[in-house]
Amino acid sequence: MGQSVTMKILNAHLTSGQRHVPAGEEILVTVDQTLTQDATGTMAYLQFEAMDVPQVRTKRSVSYVDHNMLQTGFENADDHAFLQSFAAKYGIYFSRPGNGICHQVHLERFSVPGQILLGSDSHTPTSGGAGMIAIGAGGLDVAVAMAGGPFGLPMPKVVGVRLTGKRQPWVAAKDIILEMLRRLTVKGGVGKVFEYHGEGVADLTIPERATICNMGAELGATTSIFPSDERTRLFLRKQGRESDWTALEADLDASYDEVIEIDLTQLEPLIAQPHSPDNVTTVRELAGLPLDQVCIGSCTNSSFHDLAIAAHVLRGKRVAENLSMTLTPGSRQVFATIARDGILADLIAAGARVLEAACGPCIGMGQAPKSEGISLRSFNRNFEGRSGTPNAKVYLCSPETAAVSALRGVLTDPREGGAYVATREPDEYDTNDEGMILQPADDPSAVEVERGPNIKPLPLRGPLEETIEGSVLLKVGDNITTDHIMPAGSKILPLRSNIPAISEFVFVRIDPTFPERAKKAGGGIVVAGSNYGQGSSREHAALAPMYLGVKAVIAKSFARIHRANLINFGILPLTFEKEADYDALEREDALVIPDVRGQLKQGGSIEVLQTGSGRRIRCRSELSDRQLEILLSGGLLNHVRSGHASGQSQPAVDAASHLATATMVSTNGQSRPGRPAS
Repeated sequence: MGQSVTMKILNAHLTSGQRHVPAGEEILVTVDQTLTQDATGTMAYLQFEAMDVPQVRTKRSVSYVDHNMLQTGFENADDHAFLQSFAAKYGIYFSRPGNGICHQVHLERFSVPGQILLGSDSHTPTSGGAGMIAIGAGGLDVAVAMAGGPFGLPMPKVVGVRLTGKRQPWVAAKDIILEMLRRLTVKGGVGKVFEYHGEGVADLTIPERATICNMGAELGATTSIFPSDERTRLFLRKQGRESDWTALEADLDASYDEVIEIDLTQLEPLIAQPHSPDNVTTVRELAGLPLDQVCIGSCTNSSFHDLAIAAHVLRGKRVAENLSMTLTPGSRQVFATIARDGILADLIAAGARVLEAACGPCIGMGQAPKSEGISLRSFNRNFEGRSGTPNAKVYLCSPETAAVSALRGVLTDPREGGAYVATREPDEYDTNDEGMILQPADDPSAVEVERGPNIKPLPLRGPLEETIEGSVLLKVGDNITTDHIMPAGSKILPLRSNIPAISEFVFVRIDPTFPERAKKAGGGIVVAGSNYGQGSSREHAALAPMYLGVKAVIAKSFARIHRANLINFGILPLTFEKEADYDALEREDALVIPDVRGQLKQGGSIEVLQTGSGRRIRCRSELSDRQLEILLSGGLLNHVRSGHASGQSQPAVDAASHLATATMVSTNGQSRPGRPAS
């Protein structure tokens, strides 16, 4: 039986002794590349530093600044100085502020077909558009990978998504992923990799494939991937990196765990309604909706094509007077190219507001809509309050739909926008990275890491208790996002390096009293519905609750990354065996998990006692041996400190100051990464 692209890459990266692992069982893979951004990077690098490893051991690690770009105080600028100096010292490439959004830049300058990329951002799968296995994870997992350690994850099911036919004019790549969300929902991809194949793949450029892979994160998927074909080769040639190309396609007789078929000829422009990416309908059905704001950009839709199609629509015309329109280039390369080709001038003349190459409005950094405003965005998430305005209504669509609607002032089916003119990719891009992507220092010993006053010591907890007891601090429903747990935005993101300060915002959008109650109670337990922790990879949604004393989360089910983050920080994730037990629990109920260490070691059901009623609640832990060791240690850093890290294939690294013995795996034996082609 032939292999899929996914299994070819995973099998080539499995650590020794692992072969033919069934879906759902944990695998350990070596990591070729890592990616961090400034909202998650500072903490990841503090964790890496705690391992006392002199240089990163990946083939390439890149630190980006793209999230915390509003410098209204010293905090963000201080963090950027820390990140730049840290990268120089430890063998990491540094993408400076203004160079672009991490996923767009990484796709352009560092993606390599057949390699594994681990990033401390949930939209890391963007590089799957270039044939990589690219996975979002918590910063601590990325730190371990930078130190040479393996990454553990459940062996995913591989879903083959067969694309047939060819898109009609005005139907975008964004409409393909919105169709996937319409069919599968935000929970439909948990434990799965979506591998796109079929004749329709040839119709998609690499940036368009990246759009689909990027927003596959909203399905809850492990990742998404396309083959590496001649289109991939052409893209890398234009990036001056054709030598990085490798042909990589599924075998003709490849088997998939599931198969989905999408006839591209039948697709029409789609839109996600508030407040979830899977609340999808056709643009036609909502046409005429008045708009207050239109935004094109984000790591999902900020490529050359996305801005060029907007310019085609707007050329010689003006944005409607009733709305504000913004456009965000995804990278300096895209910005420079649209300036060179006259596209930028067309956008400015039409009255669009051109923002810097950064995440910006997508992460709540500026451009918050007016009160109860309706914002149409080409972004990936429309969670309530994420835009910065609690009662705004955010809709998600393609750049084509957004541009045509911006002209009319109301939501408009782009097929009413006149004749479609396909944008033509440039014959070459500006690939000069000099001054914007900084290489590691030749003499690391001469670099002193800069630390501003907002960077506080990394908090740790002790080993898992013999008994967990505490009240239910909070009971929440289904699809609670990491934005609910640990909000983003311009006021909170600058505190990412200061856990005591940022912990004051845990769950405040649901219950403003939560931080104070948790501290007063000395911690406790959170009860949740299905898909708890969906959305961003931000480990602060586990780290800050741990700091407040949260010992366990009992849920109907968990999102993959957040569950891993809970384990990494010593918070016990349990799932109800019977949903009726969820219904029976209320806030302030007293719970006890007796002999929790013994119960976990024994395996099987975990008994939780509701002390007021005497009710015995049966839960599941579903931990691998490695995850059990991590939890018993009180988290991954404690586990590494104890010298029990799994997946060892080389002698232990001697750790002097912060850790006693760190056992790590080198993926390639290199002491510093190679330099990017230019």
